[in-house]
Amino acid sequence: MNKERKLSSILWNIALPGFAQVLQRRYLVGFIFIFMEIFLNIFSGFNEAIRYSFLGEIDQAFAVTNYQFLMFYPCLYMFALWDAFYEVDQGETRYAFLPFVFGAYFITVGLMLAERIRIFGVLLGPVWLPMLSLIPGLLVGLFIRSILLAFDKPQHK
Repeated sequence: MNKERKLSSILWNIALPGFAQVLQRRYLVGFIFIFMEIFLNIFSGFNEAIRYSFLGEIDQAFAVTNYQFLMFYPCLYMFALWDAFYEVDQGETRYAFLPFVFGAYFITVGLMLAERIRIFGVLLGPVWLPMLSLIPGLLVGLFIRSILLAFDKPQHK
């Protein structure tokens, strides 16, 4: 049951940061996340960038993106995911924060490099490259977590 609650928390927060916190009856935290997400979304032009990216109009996606606001989005998004997971997990999963943290780092770097990096000659833009950057971020976080767990085994007396 706990695995289902963890998955549910993460999936609801993928839909909109703060949803899981509201479902957990942590209304203040949930509404703060929702407000911050909407604020950053509006002022960064992110919805328009998403729309243009889905239409394949990457130049337009770049044109509507306000990086001064969008740079905060990955950290907010990943922190809201971790917060919802942690609330259900209650700290049982050691170093569980690492994939979330490295995911945020890599998404941010992907956003900063989105105008310069081409994959197979294609410029992916301010939406697709950061989203793809999440994958190596999660993998690096999981790898570092596995190393820490291997060296941090509880000693039996």
